[in-house]
Amino acid sequence: MRKRNIKILAPVALLSAAGCGMSTPAASATGSHEVRPGQSIQKAVDAAQPGDTVVVLPGTYRESVLVTKPGLTLRGSGSGTVLRPAEPGAKAADACAKAGSGICVLGKAGGTVDGVRIESLTLSGFKKNGVWASWTDRLTVRRVTAEHNGVWGIAQERSTRGAFTDNTARANGDAGIFVANTVDKEGGATDTRGTELQGNTLTDNRIGFTARRVRNLSVHGNRLTGNCTGVFVVGDEGKPQAGAMTVESNEITGNNKFCSATERLSALQGSGIVLTGAADTVVRANTIRDNSGATPMSGGVVLFKSFVGTKNTGNTISGNVVLGNKPADLANGDTGKGNTFTDNVCAKSAPAGMC
Repeated sequence: MRKRNIKILAPVALLSAAGCGMSTPAASATGSHEVRPGQSIQKAVDAAQPGDTVVVLPGTYRESVLVTKPGLTLRGSGSGTVLRPAEPGAKAADACAKAGSGICVLGKAGGTVDGVRIESLTLSGFKKNGVWASWTDRLTVRRVTAEHNGVWGIAQERSTRGAFTDNTARANGDAGIFVANTVDKEGGATDTRGTELQGNTLTDNRIGFTARRVRNLSVHGNRLTGNCTGVFVVGDEGKPQAGAMTVESNEITGNNKFCSATERLSALQGSGIVLTGAADTVVRANTIRDNSGATPMSGGVVLFKSFVGTKNTGNTISGNVVLGNKPADLANGDTGKGNTFTDNVCAKSAPAGMC
């Protein structure tokens, strides 16, 4: 077997990045690219090959980053690595910056971007989203903090097998984490093929987690508190129907922030888990406490007919501790068939008899 001698390249000289005042990151022959404060993350991503790792050292970086290469890992150095919007007046260099998001992972129909990993950094203050992904497969977002972004903290559409683990999403304008079939057209629910949310802390958002027109997810071991609504599973008249997911072993407490009505949605306050137009969803072994409000969807676990009239069907709510929620711990305001409430610890239900 022939031996290969691999030279480690010396760091390249720092060069001024045209138009942005950022220098070129150092690269090595090992597939790792290091970015220091004052350098451009986007330049390192552009220079990387599929499967490479871009390591961003602690510092504040005023830019958006567009990822279109499969297998790329973008890894910060913990809470000290912070991405914020570009300085006022700076020219938006790519689609991600123009859209007002922090990090975008973008594929296209018939050409998903696969296996991208985003880890250990903070995205703060972007006009639209912290992380935005479209047409991806096996995207991993881990130990990311997304805060004070205008719409979603971490969001995925038209994508499959995503893994969102140990993230913190707080004080975002809409959902902390958002998974949807698509945001720009109607249609049946997307099979996400096992997208997973685990170990996330979602707080002070409009909604902690929204699953909109999607199927086949696992949502477990998350903490959702201080939002207007903890978990919102949204379906409509599209076929297949949204649902077929498991919401299990989450702590959903004190989601009592008030959010005014929008064009598409009534006012929200005091909702633990809401299912609207969902089918075959399992809600089990969650702790759902002290969610209190006087809006149409307030309560611990609420089944609510969707706004286009689609009913919840075949959902199972079992083995949950649901206490201190108002106006009721369990509320079934739907006339859909096959919804069951069993073995829950609760004090009040509407209609009566479910506790």
